[in-house]
Amino acid sequence: MQETDALFETLLRSADSAAVHAVEDLVRNGPDEELAHVNAVGFAAAHGLDEEKLIAALLHASRLGLFEMSWNILCPSCGGVLDANTTLKSVRQEEYHCAFCSLASEPRLDDTVEVSFTVSPRIRRIAAHDPDGLGFWEYYRQIFFGSGVAFPEPGAFDELTRRSTLEVVELQAGERAILALQLPAQSIIIFDPVTHTAHSIEVAGELTQSRQELSLVFSNTRAGVGHTTMPPGPLRLSLDNRTEGRVLPGVFVVGGELDGLLSSRRPFLTAKRLLTNQTFRDLYRTDTLDVEQRLKIMSLTFLFTDLKGSTELYERVGDLVAYDLVRDHFRILTEIVASEAGAVVKTIGDAVMATFLLPHRAVSAALRMRESMRQLNERRGADDLILKIGIHEGPCLAVNLNDRQDYFGQTVNIASRVQELATGDSIFVTQAVVRHTDSAQLLASHRVDAEPRELPLRGISDRMPVFALT
Repeated sequence: MQETDALFETLLRSADSAAVHAVEDLVRNGPDEELAHVNAVGFAAAHGLDEEKLIAALLHASRLGLFEMSWNILCPSCGGVLDANTTLKSVRQEEYHCAFCSLASEPRLDDTVEVSFTVSPRIRRIAAHDPDGLGFWEYYRQIFFGSGVAFPEPGAFDELTRRSTLEVVELQAGERAILALQLPAQSIIIFDPVTHTAHSIEVAGELTQSRQELSLVFSNTRAGVGHTTMPPGPLRLSLDNRTEGRVLPGVFVVGGELDGLLSSRRPFLTAKRLLTNQTFRDLYRTDTLDVEQRLKIMSLTFLFTDLKGSTELYERVGDLVAYDLVRDHFRILTEIVASEAGAVVKTIGDAVMATFLLPHRAVSAALRMRESMRQLNERRGADDLILKIGIHEGPCLAVNLNDRQDYFGQTVNIASRVQELATGDSIFVTQAVVRHTDSAQLLASHRVDAEPRELPLRGISDRMPVFALT
């Protein structure tokens, strides 16, 4: 415990105290199942904590060795973990297959790659560190399903499992079981969450009294899928475990009860949100993506800034004074970006490239940046620090460029070109940004007009509406 005490004392020096105390209480007193896959967003909501501060605390805790991060590829339908990775670098497949849902999907950082936190076995040993010791449903809760699946309360859960499950069985390596079942007039699926093997039975036709036979073999082949059509009636089901470990096949009735068991969702920490987090970028820097990776993001908001006339500023006030002013400007912008749940991707000369999860966060940051620069000029008794800002939202690729986690695509290009159009201390945004509901509400609350402009974007063949925020 002395090591744990020391680590939490260190954590208090780098993260919010309320968040650290909540995490420490969880580690020391929380039940095992709550430490298996900590959902940062859900935990913050349950304990009345600021989400960004709680995420930062967990990131610092992971860096210290209190937790282990897991980047999980989720099935967009059932929320099951199709692949668990200790780093985003391990996400290499262009497509993942969920045998349970019979669905193939590509990994999207927006919604099908989650990041969860598991307490380190060096700090506290929990049941999930030894999955073979977990019972049937606890394996599903703590291992198979992602942290975004919200199971019903115990009473309702027990009732739904009773009505949606014909049989469950545990087979050790080399074991075989024979089950005598009565097929209902509904389709069923036989699924093992360990090997991700599924076999669906479409139940159709007239009721039969003749016993039917079906044999399934669980092997080291992952995500095997099979299909059979049978009439309702008696079934002799043979299950053979030929893997080197335990399997947990269950026979489920496809229908409303199973949907009720698995359909409820809660927010979770997505990979996109973590990549657009300043604490994560500061702590993990280049240890995120490999050079050859190209991971898709469906929607991200980019903000570009540039200091107008910075070259003249150096000539007018001298290198030393100008350097200090530019450094102050970077500090102000970085603090504003972080406070709006964004992250600075990079600085290019006197320019900043930042990302935000949602357009209204970028708009809020831009308005605050403009006001902060005006105040800085007032304090100096000058007006030569003029910030130009451009914002655009759209799809992109997360990549590794020049040994840093970066972004690539037309959305990035357009955001940069929109910034180039800005004059004075203006903010130029695209239609995708101003039409976002929260952005429109924010502009209205600040009494900021979005004036349409018809201006060509350099290097962009199609003309697009651009709006000046005045």
